[in-house]
Amino acid sequence: MASRSVNQTDTVSGVKRDSFDRWPCSIARSVGLVGDGWVLLILRELFYGESRFDALVGTLGIARATLTDRLQTLTEGGIVSRTPYQMQPVRHEYLLTEKGRDLFGVIAALNAWGDKWMSGSDGVPVVLQHQACGHTLDAAVICRACGADVRHNEVTARTGPGYPERMLGSLAVTDRFPDAIGDAARRDGPDS
Repeated sequence: MASRSVNQTDTVSGVKRDSFDRWPCSIARSVGLVGDGWVLLILRELFYGESRFDALVGTLGIARATLTDRLQTLTEGGIVSRTPYQMQPVRHEYLLTEKGRDLFGVIAALNAWGDKWMSGSDGVPVVLQHQACGHTLDAAVICRACGADVRHNEVTARTGPGYPERMLGSLAVTDRFPDAIGDAARRDGPDS
């Protein structure tokens, strides 16, 4: 995954941003790539079907330098591809890759949360309609095994196979993930 190095200065804002790409946490790694507000709004527009630089500038009211920086981040991160659509002068469009399209659930979940908690008295500003059935989409977390809607208090976080072995025995990890030692033993198997 392409990402900024630790303490690299953002060329637009001048702010130093830490890289989360080595953290043992998929959320931290993801936020390091797509957690910027402009990035999320650019992704929203790409999902709406906009793909051209000038149209993104106009729709978002974003500074050209900021858009260039964020599109570079998304391109380096494999979220979008930069493809020429005109040769004289050369102009590019930005298309979601498979990795980028997999962010649809994140955008839909943010939209649903915003509809619930941030909409004014006039109601939701945009609805997402499922083309196959024509109904309004409602983002939800569903258990793939049993099909049930899942709430935060019905989930237990555990260490996964990618959690660094060297960290499993630390008190901070065992306090946070009580079964971390058991997870490590299951990973290693009975013959270790």
